[in-house]
Amino acid sequence: MSSDIETMELTITRTIPATPAEVYAAWLDPANPGSVWHGAGELIIEHEVDGLFYLAHRLKNGTLVPHYGRFIVLDPGHRLQHTWVSPFTRGLESTVTVSFEPKGADTLVKLHHANLPDDDGGRGHQGGWNYFLDNFFKKPH
Repeated sequence: MSSDIETMELTITRTIPATPAEVYAAWLDPANPGSVWHGAGELIIEHEVDGLFYLAHRLKNGTLVPHYGRFIVLDPGHRLQHTWVSPFTRGLESTVTVSFEPKGADTLVKLHHANLPDDDGGRGHQGGWNYFLDNFFKKPH
């Protein structure tokens, strides 16, 4: 991959009405509508450090969009980190770090996505992550 690609980072925060341990567990649970794993047309996931994942979300036109990476940090109730590669990262291995901090009875979730290409594909991750965080713990219709 060429090193001349300009990169960017994004950070998104949300307060979720649950404990850090509950939010961490829900983050990794494909049954949770706010989990990036939810609704994947195809999913393979190994919840362990150096464990790999592959997910493919189906677009409205039926096309599967592959995403893959590996878990770097799994610190239950506190933080998780994994790599992230998709067609929208232009082959760059980006890094997603999610922290879970107590905020009264709730949890402040901070998602930081680094090494994204500074283009429409990279910037599109802002909308994607906001979609999942906006749907966290929502019941399916």
